[in-house]
Amino acid sequence: MKFGRVKPLDAILATAKAKSLEPTLGWFQLTLFGIGCVIGTGIFALTASGAQKAGPGLMLAFAIAGAICIVAALCYAEIAAMIPVAGSAYTYTYSVMGELLAWTVGWALVLEYAVAASAVSVTWSDYFQGTVIREFLGMQMPAWLSAGPLAFGGSPGGLINLPAVVIAAFVTWLLVVGTKESARFNAILVAIKVTALTAFLILTLPKVEMARFNPFLPAGVFGGFGTGIGAVGAAATIFFAYVGFDAVSTAAEETKNPQRNVPIGLIGSLLFCTVFYILVAAGAIGTIGGTPIMGPNGIPFPAGSEELARQCALPQYADSLVCSKEALAHVLRVIGFSTVGNMLGIAAFVALPSVILILIFGQTRIFFVMSRDGLLPEGLSKIHPKYKTPYVVTIITGAVVALSAAFLPVGKLADIANAGTLYAFMMVAIAVMMLRRTEPDRERRFRTPALWLVGPLTIAGCIFLFVNLPFEAMLVLPAWGAVGLVIYYAYSYKNSHLGRGHVMVTDLDNHPGETPAA
Repeated sequence: MKFGRVKPLDAILATAKAKSLEPTLGWFQLTLFGIGCVIGTGIFALTASGAQKAGPGLMLAFAIAGAICIVAALCYAEIAAMIPVAGSAYTYTYSVMGELLAWTVGWALVLEYAVAASAVSVTWSDYFQGTVIREFLGMQMPAWLSAGPLAFGGSPGGLINLPAVVIAAFVTWLLVVGTKESARFNAILVAIKVTALTAFLILTLPKVEMARFNPFLPAGVFGGFGTGIGAVGAAATIFFAYVGFDAVSTAAEETKNPQRNVPIGLIGSLLFCTVFYILVAAGAIGTIGGTPIMGPNGIPFPAGSEELARQCALPQYADSLVCSKEALAHVLRVIGFSTVGNMLGIAAFVALPSVILILIFGQTRIFFVMSRDGLLPEGLSKIHPKYKTPYVVTIITGAVVALSAAFLPVGKLADIANAGTLYAFMMVAIAVMMLRRTEPDRERRFRTPALWLVGPLTIAGCIFLFVNLPFEAMLVLPAWGAVGLVIYYAYSYKNSHLGRGHVMVTDLDNHPGETPAA
């Protein structure tokens, strides 16, 4: 199954060697990178909406999403160790299935990284305004500086979400300064997040009441095609919380001993975060309950809808988990730990920038490689002479993220981001299975166990979650893909290095050079 020109693996590796990024990261930093992105918006901001979709079945939703991510991570681990270059799913697809499909994957990853980074920037702004400005300083930001022109649901907004712009710009500056410095900053934020969530578990798990988990699945396992409710619908939404692990593979080119360290970073961060998520969900629901607010037809009101907002304004739902914008801090306040709850809100405010950092990092590395291949203007892949980072594409990506966060509504961007992510994960699983056939003798420092089972499970799991997204989110991916195809045939197809016959290879002395494509 090949669509368009296929770039040989040797050419990919030689191109990366000739125009490479400096390797500075070890397995511990990679694991922290994964944890830094995975533990973020999903647990701090999506717990309430997940509970509204699934009730106590949110725990099952985290397990479903985590299980699909684990089998996908096993596929990522083999191919990332085999092809330790920047570009993630885009590069892997290019080497196996051809340029056209590789372009669609790279284009879809924009939905995963840039859109998600904008959403997290706005989430950080909400914590900054709610916890820091209002709760601790007793002040209120001017409305015209606190939100974009339209808030979610069509309610009046402001002029610009200034805090979201500031945090996106700050993270972009960190990434321009250097990967190692960014990793150190990320390690500090990961420590803050893990400490805060550990404190949450210590305070909530002893107060868990088993009766609060009954009924466990008030909305059922399957809510129906395109509804986004039930345990599977919740899993499709909170899958957003797991996107960080594949960002580890985008750092393969900047990793020391990637054959060993990339698999450790991928699988280690994912297992850690999955267990953490399930425990935190148990602590939240087991202490104050997580029953959805049902509509007149016995189906939960859609999360983020105006109908749910009207119900949450009623006094009887004042302490409801599903109505909270600061779910975990809210739980601690309800059970009598207000001070700790406020501190957890501060921890989320302080730590969420690590999520933005990894998302922008992943996006810039994919654009960097697409530029290096000629599918995007080559000026994007310029390396800063002092900081050794792809500064042009980093600044452009940061500007787009800041602009989107400043003016656009982000209420359902998690579902939109998931559409691109699931497509990319599926393509990686296909690529690793094809490489077993086309490159059987190539060295594999890590081999996915039982690939005959893990690969198909990854593909089936991605399709399964995709069809359980809300219907409008499913429509975004083909529409976005159509725009990408227009750009591909208008610019990328004609300017591709591979299409023009310029392919980097490695000669007998291991010095990269150019030769016409076969």
